[in-house]
Amino acid sequence: MDLHRARWYHLAALAWLLVARGAWGAPWDALRAQEIAECRPGEVATWGDAADRPAVATPLVFAYSHAQAPSWFPESLVLATLERAATAWSACGIPAKVLLVPPGEPVPPNAIRVHWSEAGSQHNFGLANLGLKTIALGPSAFQLLNTRNPAHDARETLQMVISHEMGHLFGVVAHSRRCVDVSSYYNNAQGEQCSIRGGQARPPGVEYRSALPTACDIQRCRAANP
Repeated sequence: MDLHRARWYHLAALAWLLVARGAWGAPWDALRAQEIAECRPGEVATWGDAADRPAVATPLVFAYSHAQAPSWFPESLVLATLERAATAWSACGIPAKVLLVPPGEPVPPNAIRVHWSEAGSQHNFGLANLGLKTIALGPSAFQLLNTRNPAHDARETLQMVISHEMGHLFGVVAHSRRCVDVSSYYNNAQGEQCSIRGGQARPPGVEYRSALPTACDIQRCRAANP
């Protein structure tokens, strides 16, 4: 499918985001850091909900429009967030850059449009449309997060959403079964749960997923773009 809805980015995700990561303790932090940094043989696994494929373009150009963004996200912050995600994903061999589209100006030809849109995001935190080459960010989802938990650092959520959706444009289309991957879903429609190295269960009520692509995310991107 060309439309990829981040199911876990909407209301169910808010419950996880209401709990601080600091409650984990050092053992969980160390395991998570290890899983982010290395991808061991046989660890790549997806939910089988789609098939990875080559990036929608080479190089990738992400053209960002700041209109309708939440007031607590300055333009410079969102641009920096996009640039971090683009740089991280580029490690798989697909060059990428981020441009700012001033108000009233069109998106450059063949660029991926990144914008704030309730219709485009379909009330999710983020939604990528591969056919239209767009990433829509959801104003109301971030507003709800801010209302429910104003103490939460929404910049981390923004980074995770952008990294996840951007990965689809790089060709990482299927969702990972590894809890830590930025491309992951924590569970599928049948109630099966994502996996953590060593067979441990995901600690309840915390956000285990990485905010940037992991080593396994990059490995999948390389495989999709030989």
